Amino acid sequence: MEGFTGPVYSKNTIEFVTVANEFTKFIEASEQISLTDFVDTAHRLLPLLYLKGTLLPADIEAFEEFNEKFVTQEDYNYVQRILLAKFGEHNFYDEVFDPLRQENDEPVQLSIAESMADIYQDIKDFIMLYQMESDEIRMNAIWECRQTFGQYWGQRIVNVLRVLHHLKYTVVELEEEEIQSDTDSSKDYGNIDTSNWLISRMQDDFNNEE
Repeated sequence: MEGFTGPVYSKNTIEFVTVANEFTKFIEASEQISLTDFVDTAHRLLPLLYLKGTLLPADIEAFEEFNEKFVTQEDYNYVQRILLAKFGEHNFYDEVFDPLRQENDEPVQLSIAESMADIYQDIKDFIMLYQMESDEIRMNAIWECRQTFGQYWGQRIVNVLRVLHHLKYTVVELEEEEIQSDTDSSKDYGNIDTSNWLISRMQDDFNNEE
């Protein structure tokens, strides 16, 4: 962005925006990606997203306005359902470290699909805000993204990476079975109108541009 200065257009910010955009496009196309390819790509993309998140500028002034949210509950559920169908029996795993857990508490079981949907929600909201023609909104978006990185999606990346590493290097052969995604999942979601969902609208816009 030649001619633009300040943290909103810094090298670290632009690089984060680039990786964040690639991540959201990857998640939105995940239904068409095999489990093996998904694991391979996510295993490379998530560490980069984490690294670029740590480099977001700290000298950001937050304004009083609250940031608009774009990812609806329907969008979130859609992403979670697709990833749950994709990972199937590999989806659930035990949390290793939880600072709030007492020593004798039972291990907490987490979900890859839910964790990835959480990451997607925060990153997609950031991308949508950053695309607006307002430096104040962009500043707020960066500030909030730094906050949610420390509190939420950064930790979820760390959690998911441990499982992805295991799937990539320990599981000899990932089942390419899609866990009956065309049958069981369609029983609950097949009659839902998805035309107004953010992901559906974006896909329609992309097809029209072609």
